[in-house]
Order: sequence, then structure tokens, then C-alpha cells
Amino acid sequence: MDFSSDNRMGVNPEILEALHAANKGPAGAYGHDDMTRSLDQVVGDFFGTKVSAFPIISGTAANCLPIAASTPPYGGIACSEGAHILRAECGAPEFFTNGSKMLPVAAQSGKMTADALAALLAAYPASNTDTTVPAVLSLTQVTERGTVYTLDEIAALTRLAHERGMTVHMDGARFANALVTLGCTPADMSWRAGVDVLSLGTSKNGTICGEVVVFFNPDRAENFRRYVKRAGHMMAKQRFVSAQVVAHLANDLWRHNARNANAVARRLHDGLARQEQVTILHKVEANIMFVALPAACVQALRAQGFAFHTVGQDAVGQPVVRFVTSFLTTEGDVDHLLAAISKACA
Repeated sequence: MDFSSDNRMGVNPEILEALHAANKGPAGAYGHDDMTRSLDQVVGDFFGTKVSAFPIISGTAANCLPIAASTPPYGGIACSEGAHILRAECGAPEFFTNGSKMLPVAAQSGKMTADALAALLAAYPASNTDTTVPAVLSLTQVTERGTVYTLDEIAALTRLAHERGMTVHMDGARFANALVTLGCTPADMSWRAGVDVLSLGTSKNGTICGEVVVFFNPDRAENFRRYVKRAGHMMAKQRFVSAQVVAHLANDLWRHNARNANAVARRLHDGLARQEQVTILHKVEANIMFVALPAACVQALRAQGFAFHTVGQDAVGQPVVRFVTSFLTTEGDVDHLLAAISKACA
């Protein structure tokens, strides 16, 4: 029973069928194939606007390449103090930007507030030519704590960034899960809310490796292909990445997968909320949850073969664990975990 990450799950049968279909005959290399050429239209239809879309094989590159295209070496990248690009990309933003400075913003349950961003920007006044220039605001949706920015919260943050002439990037590794939570359209949670460029993730939601960099102003993407090529992320057989993206967006597969992941997470939350010795640390708004458990319970779960991450301790010294559900997690899986926790805590 693996609750470590939705990255560890397998692949949707529909995605494998799409790869099989793409494996018929020759096709243009390095993105010059019909499937990749169709992405601007397919992704544009999904978002209800004209876009430039670039398939990328890793989430790290999908985040850092558009940030690099928007940030000079003397620029700054504002992000949540717990952001993945700050804590878990091994310095990739600084690497791809040739040394731009990361500017962490105070966050509450994973979400930065407009007041915190305003305070950060005030510390780097535009009038001072000797300071770092805040160039990019990067938001993570779903956040690293499993919470979800509302549309109003996104709009308030993007408004501040645009007033400073910054580009707004969204790390949408779990974009589909957030859409299901908010019940809004992809347009509402992206360009209509002020997002300029999105890293649209699909690998956590059923593909093998199908991240997409989406520019909502195609003029901004004029030289982006060169960034991708220079970084070594231009696959020769690009059609196999593009085919996954097309299949993921087709027939609401993205929604079906994310809806299941969110629903079983809610089931897990409701079950844990009834356990006296369990403390839920953040709102469970998508498919990630953080809970404090007695150390003996954690040991018992691991002994039974449950997989999950331990991410620290709470205020009284109990282990804090992270449970992540996926498109493949079943209600039975959740009930089995809940029964094991109940027994261990007893």
C-alpha cells in the first residue's frame, strides 16, 4: 500500500493505448511531427484561448525553463517559502537562469498571502538600482501542503506581481486536482486570474512523462524552443510525449483521474478525523494530507508494508507523515490504511 506520492503510481491504460497508436510509421523528429504540432490547438482548446504549448519530459525542466526565459541573471524569483522550486529542485532555477536569486515569501499552510508578497516586494524597491529585481512570481497549485489557492487569492497575487512588471508562473504539477476542488474552468484558474505561463503537469495524474509549458501570450514564447533545445530537453521522438498529453486532455481523462484522487483523500481525511490520537495539520483540499501520528503507530504501519513519507515532528514531538492518494488509489486501499491506523493507535 503506497501513499508516498502520486508520482509512484503506474500509467493509465488510455495513455498506453495512445503511445501504441503513435508508434505506427515514421514521424518528424524534434517536435516536427503532427502530434506535437497539434498541441497549440489541443491545449488552447482546453484553456479557451490561443497558446503556445511545449511538451517537456520532466517537472523540473517544465518549471525552470519558463522561469529562465522570464528572468535575467540579476533578477529574483518570488515563491512560497516551502515551494518545490526552492526546496526540491537542487538549485535548478538558479542553474537555468545563470544565477537569479530565489526570494522566499512567508506562507500559511503552503499559501503565500498578498500582504506577505507586498512586504517582500517592498524590500526590493524598483527605484534602487543596486538590488535584485523581482522578475517572476511562481505559485504552486496545489500547494506543497495540499491546500488550494482560490481564484481571488490567485488574482490578488498576480495583480501585485504585474504592478511590478513581473511574469507570473504557475507550477501546476497537480493542476487537475485543483480544478476538481474549485469546480472552475482551466481558464478561470490560469490566464483569467493573471497567470502568464503555466507548467501543466500530467505525470502525477496518469501519464509517463507529459509535462507541458503553456504560454498564454504566444509572443512571449518566441525563443522558448531554443531554451528547451539548449537545456537538452528537446526529445528526438517528441511525438510520444505529445501523444500522452493529447490523450490526458481527451474525454475528460484528466478530470476522472483527479476526481478519484481527491475523493479517496477526502475519505481518508474523514476517517482520520475520527481517530483521537491523530492530528490533521492542514486543510485537505486535494489529494495530499499531513498528519501527526504516535511514533509507535508509524512504526507499526511501516512494519505492515505501508509506504509514506515522514516529514518532521509536530510541536509535541510526534512524527508528521504525508499521505498522498492517486488516480489508482481505491476506497479499499484507504479503508485498509484506516483500519491499520486504528489498530496501531489502540
